[in-house]
Amino acid sequence: MAKKIKHKKEKNGLFSSPLVALVAIGVIIGCFAMLLYVEKDCGKKRQELNALDTRIDELKESNEKLQRDLDSEDISDYMESVAMEERGYAYPDEIRFYDASRD
Repeated sequence: MAKKIKHKKEKNGLFSSPLVALVAIGVIIGCFAMLLYVEKDCGKKRQELNALDTRIDELKESNEKLQRDLDSEDISDYMESVAMEERGYAYPDEIRFYDASRD
């Protein structure tokens, strides 16, 4: 009687080749790394969005105040305050003193 030699059956599956398995593992690791990067970036963008929302609220309040000033009957008071406070104008006979030590 002759001995029967058993041969290993070759796998014909998708991941039978070590190279294909290695590439698949690399792709999975790459996808995981990209997921982490995107999550980190989304966190930064959320913080920026919150900061912009806060800035929008501040500007809306400022606009409402300016609109109230413009809608008031006496606009000359508003114009005078802007000229003096923001533009640095003064009356011709007015003397202004500035604290030079705070520069």
